[in-house]
Amino acid sequence: MQKFDLIIIGAGRASNIAAKAGKLGKKVAIIEKSKLGGTCPNRGCVPSKLLIGYAQKIREIKDSKKYFIRAIIDDIDQEKIFEQTNEYISKVEKNYENKFNENVTVFKAEGSFLENKIIEVNNTKITAPIIIIATGTRPAKVPFENAWTSDDIFPLTKKIPDSITIVGAGFIACELANFFDAIGVKTTQLVRGDTLLENEDEDISEIFKEQYCKNVEVKFNTTIKKAKLKNDSFEMILDDEKIHTSDALLYAIGRVSNADTLKLENTDIKTDKRGFIKRDKYFQTNVEGIYVVGDASGEHMLQHAAAYEMNHLSKFLFEDEKKALEFKYMPHAVFSYPEIASVGLTEKRAKELNINYVTSTTSWLASAKAQALKIKYPKTKFILNPETYEILGCHLIGYESATLIHQVLAIMHLQNDIRNLKEMLYIHPALSEALLPAAVEAVKVIQEYKESQK
Repeated sequence: MQKFDLIIIGAGRASNIAAKAGKLGKKVAIIEKSKLGGTCPNRGCVPSKLLIGYAQKIREIKDSKKYFIRAIIDDIDQEKIFEQTNEYISKVEKNYENKFNENVTVFKAEGSFLENKIIEVNNTKITAPIIIIATGTRPAKVPFENAWTSDDIFPLTKKIPDSITIVGAGFIACELANFFDAIGVKTTQLVRGDTLLENEDEDISEIFKEQYCKNVEVKFNTTIKKAKLKNDSFEMILDDEKIHTSDALLYAIGRVSNADTLKLENTDIKTDKRGFIKRDKYFQTNVEGIYVVGDASGEHMLQHAAAYEMNHLSKFLFEDEKKALEFKYMPHAVFSYPEIASVGLTEKRAKELNINYVTSTTSWLASAKAQALKIKYPKTKFILNPETYEILGCHLIGYESATLIHQVLAIMHLQNDIRNLKEMLYIHPALSEALLPAAVEAVKVIQEYKESQK
């Protein structure tokens, strides 16, 4: 049996812990059944945003008539778009390998537990006093043979389809459908309900739906009963018995835990009903010395959350910072067209929690830079505690929302009081100045609430 100081299962963001431990002289084993770097740089957030960058420019060119510019797209080199994205992906693994020194042993295989502290990989038994599980998630299984998931896009080794059907209503479906439609692939999105991005604040998702459907064909309240690949084309029978065809069929209906590959039944490690691994506030499972981080816990399934957790666990293990990590605020964004950014409670969630709140929704059009975008839908919505002026939630829709929301995040982290956002000095007429009237209106709403309670 080989003995290590640290074993890591999953070489995504946890690779950084392996690299750090190796530099500290620790003997480290890191196990990865696919590619070093994990989902994000190989087949997730990074390559998808590289593709979305092309879609963004195409949309802007098509919308140039708003600026009294007649622009015609003569050609979109789809092959080159995917070629460059695939080229980026091809370099990821080598970049991660270069992080490791001679103290780090990489096992390119699937690892599984034989007992609490013993793992089998490549027919070899290995053990360590500290084990980190960072196995992430995978796309939910597709119901029809030859259908794709997002894993089939990055890298795209198949022929670029002339038409594609994408099933799903979440952010992955909306990001990919926007991309394929923008580059000239005939795109149809099938949604079993009547909403898109149902986890967003309802007011924001309604604006998104209206604007998004101006570009992408979406069939709501629609599911596929049968689908079969015939002569390089999918023939689908929908629930209304209509026949729908496209060259490719892609499912983006959620992600599931990879914990089922670990043979946790041989251990005392517990999972929840969804199959994600349970942990305490120190990231430790119910087995001492075995930790779980990132998507494998099912708590905050976002890359920036995983990176934050890895950094904290590294300090916990190697810098003697023995404190729990509690996320005060967890932001996220949807990089589609339009763009959304959000942090904190939605209004629906505030109602479910039965807390006292007020809302304020403001257009961006008081900003000259926002006016220059020639679009009217961008909005800022605040969910606020009317007693303390605390920002409970903030939701943006519009150009560069994911950038703008960081200004709100800074206030929330430093001293969460909407009046601080109101009293800031803004560069005029920067786009971020759109937050000033939003903050002014939010404070006004709270003051009116307080007056009404007297």
